Amino acid sequence: MKDKIHPEYKEAVITCACGEVIRTRSTKQNLRVEICSKCHPFFTGKQKFVDSAGRVEKFLKKYSKKEEKK
Repeated sequence: MKDKIHPEYKEAVITCACGEVIRTRSTKQNLRVEICSKCHPFFTGKQKFVDSAGRVEKFLKKYSKKEEKK
């Protein structure tokens, strides 16, 4: 590694909007984030798949096999 070309790597505090505080190391000392693993729906298990435009039903209606009438 060359001397004096790398940024200083120091203690950092990451603060989420939900109040979670994470201590790590970074080139920036303080970071604020809107969402973290404690409050993100994917990680908390509260994720919902919302089909507000009816796209799934429209796809199934268009491409599903039609039964033959006897």
